[in-house]
Amino acid sequence: MLGTMAGGAADCQFWLNYLGMECRLHELRHKRRITVAAASKILANIVYGYKGMGLSMGTMIAGVTAQEGPALYYVDSDGTRLQGDLFCVGSGQTFAYGVLDREYHYDLSDEDALALGSRSILAATHRVWYPRYSSRCVLLINARCRMHTPVAR
Repeated sequence: MLGTMAGGAADCQFWLNYLGMECRLHELRHKRRITVAAASKILANIVYGYKGMGLSMGTMIAGVTAQEGPALYYVDSDGTRLQGDLFCVGSGQTFAYGVLDREYHYDLSDEDALALGSRSILAATHRVWYPRYSSRCVLLINARCRMHTPVAR
């Protein structure tokens, strides 16, 4: 399972680390890995309790489990939780969505999907780039695979 971060670094890091702890506790209690849906629900429920208190966080949680197959969820600091095929989070998301809206279709091959993801990230970072606050690293990962190995950097 993978989680992305966009927003306040402290908020993102704290809540994703906390979610990791909750997922591990689930695994220890139930002797199986938690589903992506359940993990995203836990995060949404937790941050909903802090709604209106100044959290700044947008995250995507992706993964592959035996029960649900590939799954992708969006969770933000208001407790909003959405399931879907593609999401963008962060300050450049409008530019990334522009590329995705124009070029995305459901039956993309893995190679075409990775190329499209790369182009959408390029569009977002080209127009909104905060080198002081950014890791300057883009990692593309194929979430359909059982192992989440980086395919491009």
